[in-house]
Amino acid sequence: MNQDVNARHNEKMKKIKAARDRMMATKTEKKGLIMVHTGPGKGKSSSGFGMIMRCIAHGMPCSVVQFIKGTWVTGEAELLRGKFSDECRFFISGEGFTWETQDRERDVAAAQNGWDIAKTQILDPEVQFVLLDEINIALRYDYLDIDEVVDFLLTSKPEMTHVCLTGRNAKPELIEAADLVTEMTLVKHPFKDLGVKAQKGVEF
Repeated sequence: MNQDVNARHNEKMKKIKAARDRMMATKTEKKGLIMVHTGPGKGKSSSGFGMIMRCIAHGMPCSVVQFIKGTWVTGEAELLRGKFSDECRFFISGEGFTWETQDRERDVAAAQNGWDIAKTQILDPEVQFVLLDEINIALRYDYLDIDEVVDFLLTSKPEMTHVCLTGRNAKPELIEAADLVTEMTLVKHPFKDLGVKAQKGVEF
């Protein structure tokens, strides 16, 4: 019985591998990607920082520009600034969420400063991957001009530079311009559903 199951499994895997090999043979193009992580579920920034870790492991110089979360002491900022400052530049632009600052002019100025830094990092020929963490929130509140951001990414970004933009409520213009869009779906969350506050190592 086990031999029959194994034989059928092996035959199935051979067919899958042959189909996969045919598909991979057609995938020859390489380009710097515009990636968007959005949606109400947890994991958007976490995924972006996972790619930053990959870049560091592969010896790819990278940069992070963190919007909105300016007042938070996050694990990613502590790690990258403390252990990997040569491999990854880390910039914080923002003074916290809008309900904390309660000052639109300051929020707009902070977001614009972050975008100016972001453009410099994206255009730097040494940098291969740029993470724009929570920029979608700045775009959602119109602290930044979505048309300007999309136009820059489509016309000025170097061909082989990857850019990842995170945050919920990504604007349709950005989704249309992106090469890869992932929407994190909220199924259950301890903060919303169980009254559990944000915890170190999980949320920050």
